[in-house]
Amino acid sequence: MARDDPRHFLFMQVLAHIPSFLKNKYLLTGIGFAVWILFFDSRDLITSHFKERNELLSLEKSKLYYEQQINATKQELEQLKTNPALLEKYAREKYLMKRDNEDLFRIEGKNSSSTR
Repeated sequence: MARDDPRHFLFMQVLAHIPSFLKNKYLLTGIGFAVWILFFDSRDLITSHFKERNELLSLEKSKLYYEQQINATKQELEQLKTNPALLEKYAREKYLMKRDNEDLFRIEGKNSSSTR
């Protein structure tokens, strides 16, 4: 652009109306960096908040499930400690134990799942 070009004159007028603090390259770089971090980065503020919130809810559900499983296992353990017949049944079903004078025949069906 030449100095006597009308576009140059218009550009200089617009540039003269911009406050000096907005012409500061460090301020503009800082604002650009802040905008990038807040909205465009892979770990931006908004997306990270919702991801972490969903993960927290998922972990709380898992915690509740495992606490229920622990309570059920504790109850089962207490029953096994107090009832010898139940202990024998549990050992036979879960660990395929048998008495010395018995033969054990295992029949697996289509839907049975083995613990071995």
